[in-house]
Amino acid sequence: MKQIIIIGGGAAGFFCASNLDEKKYTITILEQNSDVLQKVKISGGGRCNVTHACFDPRELVQFYPRGNKELLSVFTKFQPGDTMEWFDQRNVPLKIENDNRTFPESNSSQTIINTFLNETQKKNISVKTKCTVKEIEKQDTKYIVKTNSGDFEADYIVYTTGSSPKSLKIIENLGHKIVDLVPSLFTFNIKDELLKDLPGTSFENAGISIPKLKTEESGPLLITHWGLSGPAVLKISAWEAISLAKLKYNFEIEVNFISIDIDEAEEMFQNFKQSNPKKTIGQSKIFDITNRFWQKILEISKVDLNKQVANISGKEMQKVLENLCQKKFQVTGKSTFKDEFVTAGGVDLKEINFKNMSSKLLPNFYIAGEVLNIDAVTGGFNFQACWSEGWLIAQDLNGL
Repeated sequence: MKQIIIIGGGAAGFFCASNLDEKKYTITILEQNSDVLQKVKISGGGRCNVTHACFDPRELVQFYPRGNKELLSVFTKFQPGDTMEWFDQRNVPLKIENDNRTFPESNSSQTIINTFLNETQKKNISVKTKCTVKEIEKQDTKYIVKTNSGDFEADYIVYTTGSSPKSLKIIENLGHKIVDLVPSLFTFNIKDELLKDLPGTSFENAGISIPKLKTEESGPLLITHWGLSGPAVLKISAWEAISLAKLKYNFEIEVNFISIDIDEAEEMFQNFKQSNPKKTIGQSKIFDITNRFWQKILEISKVDLNKQVANISGKEMQKVLENLCQKKFQVTGKSTFKDEFVTAGGVDLKEINFKNMSSKLLPNFYIAGEVLNIDAVTGGFNFQACWSEGWLIAQDLNGL
């Protein structure tokens, strides 16, 4: 029987293994850590954000800053609806939440891990942990995989190592071009009086722009101990990952906390002023933000909280609105978003045949997952790319 060696026991590797025809092949998964599927375990705060309920491949690829063109053909063959059906057939019901993120009904990533372990056990797939690949040698029609646990011979290799520099070096030594790695999906470190003492304060929909890069995003926003986070920040960090690395994570952003144009916000303020002249400004709920945040805005705008609304000057109103709708912050660094550590960069996509995820340079060699220069915004998209790519490889091998 021919040998398939899958290098990397993560999402793409296990999904590929779970879909292979074990009657045709002897299959071995090599994983350098003591546990497999580590990212699956911590994803979505331990609940595992399996996929995203977006069933149109053309729409789905819009969530991938890198890899969107290439993934279109992949998703026409296997997309989130197929993922949901795959788990459903294995008695793992998934649920779609309001924001379309999709989780197991059990709310535990262990359910997903157990499903993969059951599939690989049923197929007698050998899983070797603490097995670090040091080198891969091409010999005639076979590959020799050299590890700290001895050498393995392979007729086919499925390379799903994730984006560690060591694993990229191994594949670079085999002739593949590597696009430099930069972090994607990170939060912004900001020291500013407005954010001080307000961690945990969130905004349902805020607008963020980076004037220097002429780019903007909107979505939920969160104040943290270090600065700003939440989907709006993560999205812009993914799309601009390469540009922000070039700026060494030092740049200016402009935030509109209420996602209302400043002129419209002024109109709302004036209307409130006319109908509630005797109210104190500190107790006035003009906009949909927390009282603590409103009072902080007034404080940094140097407006007396006890002043009656009728007595707020035009100049004071302008200052308040600028801090609400056009607040400028200096970003001085980044923090990794713990659940979704993702990198941009990896194996150059021009060297991959996206019909079956095979290498254009190496025969009988397949590459999938985060080792490729593909990444997505947060919300289950990175896993979906892994499932779809792993599935395509398995179909190709099963058909040989």
